[in-house]
Amino acid sequence: MSLNSFLRNRVRQNPLKYQKLESDLESARFGVTVERYLARAIQIGVATGIAFALLGFWLTGIIVYTAGGGSYTGVYNVFSIPFPEKIEPQSAYALPLQVTGAIVAFIMGFMIVYLIALHYPSMQKKNRATKINLTLHNAVAYMYAMRKGGAQMMTIFRSLSENAKIYGEVALEFRQVVRDADFFGYDLVTALRHLIRTTPSEKMKQFLEDLVSVIESGGDLVGFLSGRVRLYQEEARFEQKQFLQFLSLVAESYVTLFVAGPLFLIIIMVVMGMMGGMAILQLTAVVYLVFPIGSAVFILLIDLISLKSEVVERFVRAKLLHEYSDVPVYHREGEEPFFSRLARYDRVRRIREFFRHPFEFFVKNYNYTLLFSVPLAVLYLVALFLVVPQYNDIEIYIDVIDDHVMIALLIVLVPYSFFYEMWRRNIEGMEALIPEFLERMAGINQVGLTIAQAISIMVNTNLGLLSYEIRRIKRDIDWGASFADALVRFEDRVRTPLIARTVSLITKASQMSGSIGDVLAIAASDAKMSDLLKRERLSDMFIYTAIIYMAFVVFVFVVGVISNSFIPILGNVGGGTIPQGTPLASISSSSIKAILRLMYHSVVLQALMSGLIAGQMGEGSLKAGVKHSCIMLVIALVIFNLVL
Repeated sequence: MSLNSFLRNRVRQNPLKYQKLESDLESARFGVTVERYLARAIQIGVATGIAFALLGFWLTGIIVYTAGGGSYTGVYNVFSIPFPEKIEPQSAYALPLQVTGAIVAFIMGFMIVYLIALHYPSMQKKNRATKINLTLHNAVAYMYAMRKGGAQMMTIFRSLSENAKIYGEVALEFRQVVRDADFFGYDLVTALRHLIRTTPSEKMKQFLEDLVSVIESGGDLVGFLSGRVRLYQEEARFEQKQFLQFLSLVAESYVTLFVAGPLFLIIIMVVMGMMGGMAILQLTAVVYLVFPIGSAVFILLIDLISLKSEVVERFVRAKLLHEYSDVPVYHREGEEPFFSRLARYDRVRRIREFFRHPFEFFVKNYNYTLLFSVPLAVLYLVALFLVVPQYNDIEIYIDVIDDHVMIALLIVLVPYSFFYEMWRRNIEGMEALIPEFLERMAGINQVGLTIAQAISIMVNTNLGLLSYEIRRIKRDIDWGASFADALVRFEDRVRTPLIARTVSLITKASQMSGSIGDVLAIAASDAKMSDLLKRERLSDMFIYTAIIYMAFVVFVFVVGVISNSFIPILGNVGGGTIPQGTPLASISSSSIKAILRLMYHSVVLQALMSGLIAGQMGEGSLKAGVKHSCIMLVIALVIFNLVL
C-alpha cells in the first residue's frame, strides 16, 4: 500500500481529527488535499530526520571521543545496573550510544518538522486574514466605484479578481467566487455563501453576509457599499494601532535579546576572566552565530506580520497602429536601412540622456547603482588582497584587511541607500499630494466638466512634484491617448500601491460614467486615510528607531572601553605574576588579538543588522534600513580607528 493510500484511509476513518487541518488548508488556499499535504509533511520530516540523525551520530561520537580517552556518563547508578561510569572510545558501548543518539535525533527532527507542518496552514490562514483586513476597505471602494457606474456584481468581482497584484489577498478571495460561477455553475448568492465558509477573515465574512442579505432583499447596493467604505476606513486605523503595539513588543524584545543580551555575555566573559580557548570559542559563537541568526529571525518575523505592498505589477496590453483608416500606407523597398538607423538613434539617445542626466537616471532606477558599485567594490578588494602581504599570524592579517572590507561594503551600500532615499522622498511627496489632487478633480467634475477637461484645468495648478506628472497626463491625452490609458502610464512610471489603487479606481469609474465626482471623493478619502496610516506608523515607530540607535551607541561605548582599557591590561600582565592553573594563565598575545577582533566584529555586525531592523520597523522596508546600517558602520569605523 502506498503512503497516499494509507493516509487517505486514515483520513476517511477519522474525518473529525483532520477537519481543522482541511479547513485551514482551504482557507490558506494551499490547493492540496489533506492526505497529499500529510504525505509531503512526512516526506520532508523523514528527510530532516535523516539529517538530524547524521548530526546526532557525529555529535555523540564527539562526546564519546573527548580528550582524556573517554566520557563520563554523569548518571548515578543507584539501581546497580551493569553499566560503566566511564565510556572508553574502544568500549563496546560507544557504537550503541552513537546509534541511540542518531535515533533520538531522527525522532526529534521528524517530530519538529511534522508538528510545524501541521500548524503551518493555521499560521498562513491567520496571516491571510490580517492582509485581507488591512486592504478590504480599498477593495470595497473599488466595488463601490464600479457599482456606482452601473456594473453588475459578478462583473465587479471578475474585475477585482483580475487586479490581484494591486488589491492582494482580497482579490484572490473574490477569484473563488468567479471560479465557482464559471466552472461549477453556481449562482452569485451560492458562490458568495461558499466564500463565507472558506474565507479566513471574520471581517470579510461579516461583509459578505451583509452583502448577501442586501442582494437577496433587493436593497440599495450603492448605499450599502458607500457606507461600508467609510466604516472600514475608520476600522483600518484601529487595526493598525494594534499592529503597531505588537511591533513595539517585537522592537523591545530585539533590543533586550540581541543588543543588551550579547553585551551582557561579552562583559561576563571578560570580567570573569574566561579568556581561555573555550571562552574565545563561546564568544565566537555569540558574535558570528547567535546574533546574526537571531536578528535574521526577527527580520523574518516582522516581514511575516507586515503587509507587503511595495511591489506593484500591472499587465498592460499595447495596441500597435500599423495604419489608419483614412491614411494609405505604401511599402517601398530599400527603406530597411532607414529603420535600422532610427533604432540605432534611439539607443544612442538613451545613452546620451544617461550621461547628460545621470543623477535623475539613478533616482528613477536606484537598483542600477549596484551595476557600478559592486564591480568597484570587487576591484577594491582584489587590489587589497594583492597589496597586503600574507602575514604568518592570521589575526594580524584579519586586523589589516577587515577595515577595508567594511569600506568595500560601504562602497556598495552608500550609493544604493542615497538614491533609494531620493526616490522614496519623491514618491512620498507625490503620494501626499494625491488626496488634494483627487479632491480638486472631484470639485471640477461635479460642476459638469469631463475628466479630460478637469485635467486641462489642473495643469495650471501648483501641486509640487505631482504637477510634472499631471502635465505628462495632459500631453498623453493631447496626443490621442484616452484618459484611462494616460492614467495607467502614470501608474507605470511611479509604481506605488497607493497610486496603483487610485488609478485602478478612477479608470474603472470613468469607463462606467463621465460623472464620477462622488467616486473621486471616495478615492480622495481612501488616499488620505492611507497617507494618514503611513504617517502614524512613522511617528509611532520613530521612538523605537531612536532606541535602537541609543542601544547601538551604548554597545559601542561599552565594547570600546573593554577593548581599549581592560583587554590590553591583560596582555601586559607578566606570565610570572599569574598563578598556574588559573583561567588567566592561558592568555597569550594571539588570544588578546582574537578577543579584540571579536569585539570589533560584534560592533560591525550590530551596526549592519540593527540598521536593517530599524528600517523595517520604522519605515516598513529593509531598503529603508540600509541608510541606518551605513550610518552605524561609519560610526563603528570612526570610533575604532580614530578615537580608540
